[in-house]
Amino acid sequence: MERKTVLLIDDDESLRRVTEFTLHEAGYRVLTARDGEEGMRIFGLENPGVVITDIQMPGISGYDVLRQVKDASPETLVIVITAYGTVEKAVEAMKLGAFDYLTKPFSRDELSLVVKKATSYSGLREENQRLRQELAQKVDFAHLVGISDEMQEVFDVVRRVAGAEATVLITGESGTGKELIARAVHGGSERREGPFVPVNCAAIPADLLESELFGHVKGAFTGAIKDRQGKFELANGGTLFLDEVGELPVALQPKLLRVQEREVEPVGGSIRKVDVRVVAATNRDIDTAMEEGTFREDLYYRLAVIPVHLPPLRERRSDIPLLVKHFINKHGGGQQVTVSDQAMASLNAYGWPGNVRELENAVERMIILRRGDSLESDDLPQKIRQPGTFSGGVLNIPDGGYALEDLEKEAVLEALRRNDWNQTRAAAFLRVPRHTLIYRMEKYGIQKPESKKQQSGVRSQESGEGH
Repeated sequence: MERKTVLLIDDDESLRRVTEFTLHEAGYRVLTARDGEEGMRIFGLENPGVVITDIQMPGISGYDVLRQVKDASPETLVIVITAYGTVEKAVEAMKLGAFDYLTKPFSRDELSLVVKKATSYSGLREENQRLRQELAQKVDFAHLVGISDEMQEVFDVVRRVAGAEATVLITGESGTGKELIARAVHGGSERREGPFVPVNCAAIPADLLESELFGHVKGAFTGAIKDRQGKFELANGGTLFLDEVGELPVALQPKLLRVQEREVEPVGGSIRKVDVRVVAATNRDIDTAMEEGTFREDLYYRLAVIPVHLPPLRERRSDIPLLVKHFINKHGGGQQVTVSDQAMASLNAYGWPGNVRELENAVERMIILRRGDSLESDDLPQKIRQPGTFSGGVLNIPDGGYALEDLEKEAVLEALRRNDWNQTRAAAFLRVPRHTLIYRMEKYGIQKPESKKQQSGVRSQESGEGH
C-alpha cells in the first residue's frame, strides 16, 4: 500500500482538477477517476493509501466505493465528500468505516489538513504494527541466564526458530533448563496466545500414556466412563511440550508420526484434526537409542527438524557466578546477600552433575541456612566444599608407581561401569564432554562387554557352522 498515493473519485471535473493540483503541491501522488467504476479499477491496480470519493455520483455511489475499498483493503483510509447541508450522509459514511469527511465547498487548507491527518495516522498505525511484530518476535529470556558463548549460541538459535512452525528437539542432561527453552520458543511464536501444555513422558505409566496424549472415547476400555480429550487436543492452537520424549514406548511412537499431519486418533475413536506445534526434549543419547532400536529413526527426524542442544553447566562455568546472583535474587527475599570469594571458588570448581537445577537448590539451601549476610564456604553442602574422588581401586596406586595412561583408562572404565555403559552419564560423571569420553574409549580400545544373551547367540551360531 502506497501511503503517499491518493486516489480521487469525483464526477465534477473542475473539482477534480483543483483538488489534484492542491495535493500535488502538497507532495502527494494523485490518481483521478470520473466515477466509481473507474475508481475501483484504478484502486485494484495501484493500491493507494488514501481514497477520496464523492458520495453522490452516477452509477457506483460513494457508499459502494467505501464498502468495496474496505472489503478489499481494511487498512486503506477513505475520505468522503458531501454536499453542504447533507452531514447526515457523512455520518452514515463514518459508520461504514470512513476515516473523515469534507463538506462542499471546502478550502485548500481544509483539504490539505484532512489528507495530512490521514497519512499521518496511516504512518503511526504502520509503525505501531511494526513495533508490535518486533515485540512479538522478541523471545523472553528472563528466566534463562547465560553469558557464555555456548548459551549465546543457544539463544540465537531460539530467536531464529521461535517464529517458525517447525518441530524443535531440545537435548541436554537433566537440569539444564530444557523446559525453559521450550517456553521461550512458545513465547516467541505466533502461538504465544494459545496454550503451552507440558507432558512428562517418563512420569506417566506406559499403559496410560496413549490415552493421556491422544484422549479416549467413552467405553474404549475399562474405566473410560466418558470421552476425554488428550494433551494434543488441549494444546490446540498452541504448543505441546513432550518432555523426556526418549522414554516413549516403541509401540506408541508411530502414532506421533501422524501428529505431524495434524491428526490425532483417540483410543477407541476416529481421527481428529488438531493445530499443534510440537517441541520435544530428552536427556537420553538418542543416537544410542536408535542403534538399540528403542527409538524410531523416522520419529527422530520428524521431531528434530530444529535440534537445540543445551550444554551442561560444567561446560559453561563462566555462567556460574551470574546464575548464583540470579538465584540469590530469586530466593533471597529482597535481602542483600553476597558470596565470599572462597565459596564462589568452590561453586566454580564443583562438577554439577545435576546442572542448573542442582545449583539453584544449593543456593536456596545456603540462603536458608546462612549465618550472616554473606554466603561462606561453611554454608555449602559438604560434597561441594570437598568434591569426592573415586573410592574404588583407581586411586589405590602401588608404591612402585602407576602409568598415567593406565590410570586414565581405569577412570574411564570405572565411570562406564558405574553408569551401566551409558556414555552420556559416564561423561557427566567424569566431568568431560561426551566426545572426549568417546575419544578416550577409542584410544584405549574400550568396548562395552557383550551380554550373556549375545554371547550365547554367538556360541550357538559357531556350533551350527561346525556341523
